[in-house]
Amino acid sequence: MNHIFLYGPPGTGKSTVGRKLAGSLKLPFVDLDRVIETNAGMSIPHIMERQGEPAFRDMETAALKSLTPSPLPTGAPFGDDKGLGVRGAVIALGGGALLRDENRAIAESSGQVLLLMAKLNTLLERLNSDSSKRPLLTGDLGMKLSALLANRGEHYNSFPLLVHVDGRTAEQNAHHAQVMLGRHHLSAMGEYDVVVGHVSNVTNLQNPIIVTDSNVAKFHLEKMQASLNAKSVVIPAGEEHKNLETISFLWKSFLENGLDRKSTVVALGGGVTGDMAGFAASTYMRGINWVGVPTTLLSMVDSSLGGKTGFDLPEGKNLIGAFYPPKLVVADPQFLQTLPEAELISGMAEVVKHGIISDPELFSLCARGLDWVKANLEEIVKRAMAVKIKVIEDDPYEKGFRAALNLGHTVGHAVELVSKFQLRHGEAVAIGMMAEAKYSARVGLATQGLVEAVQDSLKALNLPIAIPQEMPREEIIRAMRVDKKKNAKSIRFALPVEIGKVELVDVSDLELVLD
Repeated sequence: MNHIFLYGPPGTGKSTVGRKLAGSLKLPFVDLDRVIETNAGMSIPHIMERQGEPAFRDMETAALKSLTPSPLPTGAPFGDDKGLGVRGAVIALGGGALLRDENRAIAESSGQVLLLMAKLNTLLERLNSDSSKRPLLTGDLGMKLSALLANRGEHYNSFPLLVHVDGRTAEQNAHHAQVMLGRHHLSAMGEYDVVVGHVSNVTNLQNPIIVTDSNVAKFHLEKMQASLNAKSVVIPAGEEHKNLETISFLWKSFLENGLDRKSTVVALGGGVTGDMAGFAASTYMRGINWVGVPTTLLSMVDSSLGGKTGFDLPEGKNLIGAFYPPKLVVADPQFLQTLPEAELISGMAEVVKHGIISDPELFSLCARGLDWVKANLEEIVKRAMAVKIKVIEDDPYEKGFRAALNLGHTVGHAVELVSKFQLRHGEAVAIGMMAEAKYSARVGLATQGLVEAVQDSLKALNLPIAIPQEMPREEIIRAMRVDKKKNAKSIRFALPVEIGKVELVDVSDLELVLD
């Protein structure tokens, strides 16, 4: 199961945050203390008074067992029109519920435990204004709470997933929890879950077929086929094959493998595979389900999210496509262990971009360099993914601020095309971000300090920062004018203003951007 257990000292807001979190993820919410009271037919203070703490702890264990693996409503089977993904419930636990090894084992084997923590002053302020009676804190609240925190300090510190709730609203803490957990439910363009977790979360697929490329197939196809009992089709690797010929090959392969309207396409690979498999699914029999299993950093934090599918024409990237979201995206950071370093570096360009758009802390993490990134890939994936999800949920069809995600891409797509894809996508985006940051400073939107910060971050990740000298500038400008983001008189750029903020600006003189 994939329950989320909120745990921590009294006063951290487990129930309040839990309700907000459950609402965002479209999951049931359960307060374990209320389950215990219902089962016992009396309040927890009465249980403690009449039967003592050991009896209460036994009831706690029994209640926890009753919720796992789970008789709770977990949604319809995958493929149902109601839409589904990785399900479970959000369960708020009492402040000592996992002191028993048995209870902790139950929780950790049936989901994720997220610890909520706060400073003593925050807890005291909240508990003093709380009318609930807490048997273990009766008497001198400050003294009792300090003793409880001291006694349980080592225990609480043993949980790796942690959210400090001080100074934030319940909504902000719930969002932070989602980032830490790597769990999201998107609804602006169809209902589906996005999860950072093990690929075994992909289950219950009807008549699945795996679409992957020749590079990924060597490492992961056999295991995925066995796990899903799925058929497969392998396409050539590389952006140069992201064309109508490959799409046509996929359509024919779907027919030959007997796919019908209830079948599911599993896109196993990077952004090119996801774009084409998703587009083929969107048009086969007027649209069948598909699931994204990204295997590159770039696809985990960017291209697998948002429902954009499509393919290239000789004149430009992604000129043919459709908004057609998957039914589920599962990003398993373990796939990144087999990713060539050059591809990992390429993906980091999108991570830097997301930091510039709205997460200064993520940007500062990128500046620590490649070695730190390699040691903290799961955190990088979770934080960068959360930035894009927030943007695309607010503007699913790119009518407004979603265009901020084009930072670095207007120049980057053109540079990538003119290089005949000898430059990787992320390398081209890094070059584009640098060019657009410099232009932003020249027109007075950004400071030179921002330009230097972007440059230093990209250099720390071994990403390029300049257009190759031999690349004809006029060809780059021509490619930009063909780019899908053009309008009649000018091209809209997402220009960095400061770390954490970009501004959409229409530019007519493209030569100035490349100076």
